[in-house]
Order: sequence, then C-alpha cells, then structure tokens
Amino acid sequence: MGNNADGSFSTAPYDMKIAIAQINTTIGDFKGNADKMLAEIAWASREGAQLVVFPELTTCGYPPRDLLEKPLFIKRNLECLETVAKATKDIAAVVGYAAPNESQTGRGLYNAAGLLYEGRVVFTQEKSLLPEYDVFDEARHFEPARAHRVGEYRGKTLALSLCEDIWSEYTFEGRRLYTSDPIQAFANLGAELIINIAASPYALGKNAVREMLAQNTARRFARPVLYCNLVGGNDELIFDGQSMVVNAKGDIVRRAKSFEEDHFVVDTDHLMPASTAPVTDEVDEVMRALTLGVRDYMYKCGFTKVVIGLSGGIDSAVVAAIAVAAIGKENVMGVLMPSPYTSEESMRDAHDVAKHLGFQTRTIPISTIYESYRATLGFANPDAAITVTEENLQARARGNILMALSNAEGTLVLSTGNKSELSVGYCTLYGDMAGGLAVISDVPKTMVYKIAARYRNEGLMPSCGIEKPPSADLTPGHKDPDNLPPYEILDRLLKLYVEEHMSSHAIIELGFDEATVKRVVRLVDQNEYKRRQAPPGLRVTSKAFGSGRRFPIARRIFW
Repeated sequence: MGNNADGSFSTAPYDMKIAIAQINTTIGDFKGNADKMLAEIAWASREGAQLVVFPELTTCGYPPRDLLEKPLFIKRNLECLETVAKATKDIAAVVGYAAPNESQTGRGLYNAAGLLYEGRVVFTQEKSLLPEYDVFDEARHFEPARAHRVGEYRGKTLALSLCEDIWSEYTFEGRRLYTSDPIQAFANLGAELIINIAASPYALGKNAVREMLAQNTARRFARPVLYCNLVGGNDELIFDGQSMVVNAKGDIVRRAKSFEEDHFVVDTDHLMPASTAPVTDEVDEVMRALTLGVRDYMYKCGFTKVVIGLSGGIDSAVVAAIAVAAIGKENVMGVLMPSPYTSEESMRDAHDVAKHLGFQTRTIPISTIYESYRATLGFANPDAAITVTEENLQARARGNILMALSNAEGTLVLSTGNKSELSVGYCTLYGDMAGGLAVISDVPKTMVYKIAARYRNEGLMPSCGIEKPPSADLTPGHKDPDNLPPYEILDRLLKLYVEEHMSSHAIIELGFDEATVKRVVRLVDQNEYKRRQAPPGLRVTSKAFGSGRRFPIARRIFW
C-alpha cells in the first residue's frame, strides 16, 4: 500500500467484498455508536468482507442540529472516529463524521465520509450538496466540499459521496435545486465504485424516489452504486434504512430490510440483479414507521412506560396498539376519564381495546373537576347551552390528569390527535394536545381508519370505533361532522393545501365547494399558534407539522 499525491492511497488489485451495515445510531451516544460499528466490523471481517460501509454522521448520530456548536461534541465525535479506526487492521470502513474545517473561512465543519484503514483515516471526502429544504438545515453548520477526490483501495477507485450528493438531478416542485453534480465530478476522476452514505428520513413514497435516483446514477455513469442509509428514530424523524446496491446497468442487486437494523455483503465483481422486488404497502409502512418512532423516542429519551388517555375512539385505540407493538403491553397504561357527556358505548369500547391488547387501565372520572371549573368560572347554569369554553375545560382536565400521572410515575404521555384535527385546530391546547410525543399527528384521519382496519384484520384490535361516527363526547350527542367536513373531503383538501402547497383558488378550480375550501384554509392558517405548542410528532408524510414546516404565527391571511 502506498500514499498517492492527492492524499489517497492504493493497494494491489484484488477481488473485493463490501459489507453494508445499516445501523441505528443515537445522537451524542459516542460509545454506543462506536460499539455498534466495532461489532459490525468484526461481523464483516468474519464474512470475508474487505470493506464495511456505515451511514451518514455515524459517529455522532443524525441530525445533531446545534449540538454541532459545542466543541466537546466535536471532540467526542473525533475520538469515536479514532476508536473505530483502530479496529480497521485487515478491513477498511467508510464512516460518516463531523470534520473540522481547518480553513479560516466558511463554516467550521464539514459533513464528511472517512475511509478508515490500518488504524487511521487514510482518505476523506466532504459532502458537496447541503440540503436546506423541509427538515434539513445543514448549511447552518457545514461548509460544502471545496474539492472532489477519489481514493483507491484493493485496486478499486472509490468515490465517497454523502446522501444529497446523488440528488443533484432530482427536481423539487418542478425545478432542480442544484447546479453542480458531484457524481459527475467523481466519474471524471475515474471512480469505479460510487459509495453513498446517507441519513435520508422516511416519508410515504420516499424510497421509490431513492431507488430511482440510485438506479439513474448507476446507468448514467455505468458504475455500481452502494447506498447505505440510516435506520431508527431521532425525535420527529424516522429513518427507514432500505439500503441497497445497484449494479452498473441500474439493476438493484440487494436491498436491506426496512425499519430495522440489517447488514449484508456483496461481491463487487458479481453484482447480479435481485430476483424479486418487495411489495409496497403504505399502511404497513406507516404502522412500522410509527412503531419504530415510538420505540426509539422512548429508548433514546430514557422512558420505559407510557400513559394514554383512552377515550373509546379510534385515535386513542390506534395509538395504544402502536405503543403495545413498540414497547409491550406491560409498559402501557390506559386512563379512562369520563365526563358527564361520555357515553356508555365509549366506555365499553375503551375497555374492549385495553382487554384485547392486554394492557392495564385505570378510571378517573372528571365530572367533579369539571363542575368545579364551571362553578368557579360562572358556567354553572344547568339550563344554559354548553359553550366551547366548557368543552375545552373537559379536555384540559384530562390533560392535567395525564401530565400529573406522568410526573408522579415517570411515564411518557402519548397524545392521540391526528393530522386532520391538528391541521384545523380541532384540538385543545393544554388538553388533548398535552403530552411528550404526538404519535399520529402526521397521520390523516382516513389513514388512521386504514391502520385500525389492518390491526382489526390481524386480530390485534377489536372493531369498536371503526364503524361508529367519530365523536369527542364533549356535548350530548356530539359528532365530529357537526364541526368539520367529512374526513374523506377534509383530508383531500389538507393534502392539496398543506403538502402540495396549492392555493385555495387552485383547489376550488378542481371542483371542491368554495365555502368548504375557504373555511378549511382559514382554519389551517389560524391555528398555527396551536401547532407551535404541540409536542413533537412523528413524521410520515412529505410535509409534517414540525421542523420542516416553518410558518409565522403573526401574519395576514392572503388567500
């Protein structure tokens, strides 16, 4: 082996087997992340691999956000890299890390991929394309690559690219975001293998785009693409893995599992197409994504048990089913909090859900608390109509109870509001919005029904709540359609307005009722202040109410 003039290195040519190690990293858990890499290096070596590839920012976890501003964080990240490098004696590893920018200009860090071998970092390539759309803000901390380089290992010329670097040709809303093409630059330098380490978060339909980009890249440059994606949940983001290897003809050779850690080895000289492609099932995808998101949020935040307000409705039933799948029935507690308007049917359905899923419940009536609030505020006239204020008092009493149980027992409150309700403000601040994690806040109501039906069909949930009209049980005989358009219509409008950014006029031109469209758009815009105070929610669509949607609260409605 010898060093080249450009700082890369070379070895004598050999056949090469490469391992893809799709691991679940935790932000700031440098020892845990290093231990996972060391275990994968040992496994890959036993499997006869000469190189193992890890996801983006493997050392520190993704996305580290403003932790990158802490010098100690960067120091620990480099120490982690050094620890892993020491294990690369007879095998090399591609590891993502935060590399200091030694120049006196630009951002202080690079998002980098390092090739580790014989105990040291022998080659580094920085990320060129830094995404700044949706949930990404990498240019906040990272400097883009100032040069493109290739390295040689075992007679193969390698290009190390990072996630967005293979997205240069993709169009967002009809336009390309980037004028440069890092992969073209690597190809011009003679790269024979294109390695892409990624932390690409899950959203419905996202993996089909990734596969298309990897296949197009392989075909354009007639070179194999080895893509290693992160898996796991980090706050609102869920990473689905689904790493892949594509041969020079654009055929997918191997796929890793979705929503779980996985690894495999390929021989770069024998990349035969996979015989079958996995069947895509959106409902199953969302269920698995949410289960992973809940499990990792709890584990990485140090929680072991959850508490859920169990209403007898479909939303709390689905959240309970996800929680049981994520952490086990013994770690779930359902709390029934009947008010004077809670129907016997709702109580029965809540008990049925808990019995079917096998978790414990407790019942804490709120009637006395509610009447005390009413009397204190002067709403005690029994002949007066129930106001919205009084409806909200019920929700807030329940929210206080759940948070008190959380404080007393160290449990995590899972809020149960869906995306349809959160979009239009059909939720109560400090009431049903209270909690530590909003599990289905990015799941439209119509998808909630599909998930419930799937759980029912698999025998994991009773039928209660699926057929009956949705209701918050806040007034006698109350049903959701009293306040909202039918969910089939509402969800279509919300997708067009929130996810596809269409104006109210454009939506009306599609044939929707003008009054309904304007009402829904007004409700979405007016309730930004509520969503800003909501707990973090798990992202499963292309546009969630989280870090990827940043609208001002104080503004004029201009539609």
